[in-house]
Amino acid sequence: MERAAVFDVDGTLVDTNHLHVTAWWEAFRQAGHRVPMHAVHRAVGLPSSALVAHLLGEDRDTGRDEELSAAHKALYGQYFDRLPALPDAGRLLKRLHRDGWTVVLATSAGGGELSALRRALDADEAIAATASADDVAEGKPAAEPVEHALELAGVPAERAVFVGDTVWDMRAGSRAGVRCVGVLCGGIPRTDLVEAGADAVYDDPAGLLAALPDSPLA
Repeated sequence: MERAAVFDVDGTLVDTNHLHVTAWWEAFRQAGHRVPMHAVHRAVGLPSSALVAHLLGEDRDTGRDEELSAAHKALYGQYFDRLPALPDAGRLLKRLHRDGWTVVLATSAGGGELSALRRALDADEAIAATASADDVAEGKPAAEPVEHALELAGVPAERAVFVGDTVWDMRAGSRAGVRCVGVLCGGIPRTDLVEAGADAVYDDPAGLLAALPDSPLA
């Protein structure tokens, strides 16, 4: 039977979370906002509009949201030519593909950012489809990104596993009815991932690959 392995990308397969933190922190600073880096880190993984609302609150000047998002995008874009894949991320995707899994990426990235992430992974032959921010109306922690990934794979939730690094990932996967696997390489504590719905947690893609025979992706 067909089965799907759905992956978040930032912080899960490519080591970008702290680059996003730096870019968002600078975007907020340029706009006159003092937002602690630790708070930005906890919000990474949300879509841009939701991240701004989460950090600045509902009483902010919403007319400047697009300006903040554009500043973050420009600052983060400086890293596109050197985004670092996490250890064994590409090998993990290729192994799952060989084992018969349909590999789908579910990410808030789109356009040039998504292209840069895929170049970093260097595993295009293993990736069947990508559910990007451009394809859904509501991002994580809503279930829609994961549900769309399952539609692309043609696989029901009970035959899918979602791998991510944030509580937003775990909540999205849980709401979509799939088993969730967390990784610690995005910087979120194990306890937080488990409380948000992770069935199993590994250090990083290399750790998951090494433990594959005993994992939810066996």
